[in-house]
This record gives sequence, C-alpha cells and structure tokens, in this order.
Amino acid sequence: MKFIAALGVLAICISFAFKPLNDKRVIVIDAGHGGKDFGAQMDGELEKKIVENIADKISLLNGKGEIEIVLLRDDDRFIELSERVTRINKINPSLLISLHVNASKNLNENGVNAYVSRQNEFYDKSKESAKRLVEKLANEKLAKGEVKDANFFVIKNAKCPALILEVGYLSNVNDKNYITSENGQNEIANQIFEFIRR
Repeated sequence: MKFIAALGVLAICISFAFKPLNDKRVIVIDAGHGGKDFGAQMDGELEKKIVENIADKISLLNGKGEIEIVLLRDDDRFIELSERVTRINKINPSLLISLHVNASKNLNENGVNAYVSRQNEFYDKSKESAKRLVEKLANEKLAKGEVKDANFFVIKNAKCPALILEVGYLSNVNDKNYITSENGQNEIANQIFEFIRR
C-alpha cells in the first residue's frame, strides 16, 4: 500500500512538473492613436488621452494577475500601425481589443460600437467577442450600437481574435460627458475587465 501511495504522489509531482509555468490568458489592449496622432478631438478633449486613461485603468484592475494584460501603449507616444501589428503578433494573445472613441458630423449619433475584419482568420471569434463586449458596455449612459465589418489595418493583420471598440462619440454631448469623466472611464474600464477575465 505504501508503494502504491508513493507512486500516486510521484504521479502528482510529475504532472505539476510538466505543467506550463505560465498558462494565463494574454489580452492585448491597444490604446489607439498617441503622440502626434490625436485621434478625434472636441472641446479640448482628445481621443488618444481618453483611451490611454481607460487602458491604464483596465491594467490596474488586474491586481491579482488573474490574466496577463499587455498595454501596447502606456504613455503618449506615436506607434506606427505596422509596428503595432508586429508587436501584437509577437505576443500572440488570446484577444486584441483596440480602444477608440468615435466622432460624427451627426451630433445625434451616439453609443458604443465595434469593428471586426472578415480578412482576420479568427473572424467568427472576433465577432462573437465584439457582440458580447458591446452588450456588456451598453447602459443608460452609453447606448448599444452595432458590430460592423471593416478591414482596418490592425484588426485585419492581427493573427488572433481582434476587434476595435469605439466607446462612445466625442461629438455627442451626452457621450462626451460620460467618456471624459473619471466615473465614466472607471465604469468602462471595469466592464471591459469583467469581460476579459470571464
């Protein structure tokens, strides 16, 4: 019996020994624009800064390190689209979320929208993630928008499920007030984090 028990303990030890040391899911958060590229602008509010703030808040929420969150841009610097793709594909994440803010000549347009690319080999997974994320972020302050197909460079060339998330319109007064506020950015970051840690 002691021999059998010893074999059992040995088997458990071996199974742990061969388990990968880092089997966390890796999520890349790409804060759009940066540096000389301001993105959308309205009344002194800049897209590049809003999405950088939200990305930072998402990373801070991962205090226990349940998943690995990689910020492609954690400061105000310009990164070429091709460089973003190279870095994303080197990381080989489970999901890429590229954060953006919308703007429109139609001041009534509002809400959270997402884009995915049919040219991405993980199109179905990308679209499913985008739909679920839009639904999760929609609330009484941020209307539920759509998931649209578009061949934007980063999501088209990323070799992983990838989506662009537009977290409201700077051109819409209600959206702008929400997405530029500390509370609004905290809520958006919390919802995105809850989604990726599922």
